Amino acid sequence: MALTQTNPSTPEAASSQVETLAKLYLEGKPAEIPKETIAQLCDWLMDEFQQLPLNLQFSDYMRYDTVEEMFADIEQGHLWVSADSYDSAVYPNPIYGFIFQGVHDYDHYLTNTDFSLEGEIAAYNFTAKRVPSLEIQKILYSEIVLRSAAYLHLGHAATPKIVFP
Repeated sequence: MALTQTNPSTPEAASSQVETLAKLYLEGKPAEIPKETIAQLCDWLMDEFQQLPLNLQFSDYMRYDTVEEMFADIEQGHLWVSADSYDSAVYPNPIYGFIFQGVHDYDHYLTNTDFSLEGEIAAYNFTAKRVPSLEIQKILYSEIVLRSAAYLHLGHAATPKIVFP
């Protein structure tokens, strides 16, 4: 598998795209997700978790500021997962949010992408190819792309929710 780096757009275009996607997230109504879809998402996450070659470690305070820090830990076989990264109410149990964040961060490593919007989109695209349904792709788009855009726009985490714009 070839690793690719995302091509950054102009700063103005990137800023406009961040703002547009952030507004979709911030102004969107929480989606209603069928229980069957949530069960399918959780099953898929557990399968992904079992394939991770990492020891995920919970932390109340540890958050990676750069991908280089995260990649260095991944290369040592472990990954810190911050509690404030996975507080979405979509999951029936917090462990699934923990797993989601670990899988997502590992996808950043596999795609050699950063925490910019372009990096989040590339990581999302890599993940979306593996999920079992369009409904799960939509959930992940909200979690990865839209929520990240809101974070970049606001400068802090937005109230977690799943939106289907």
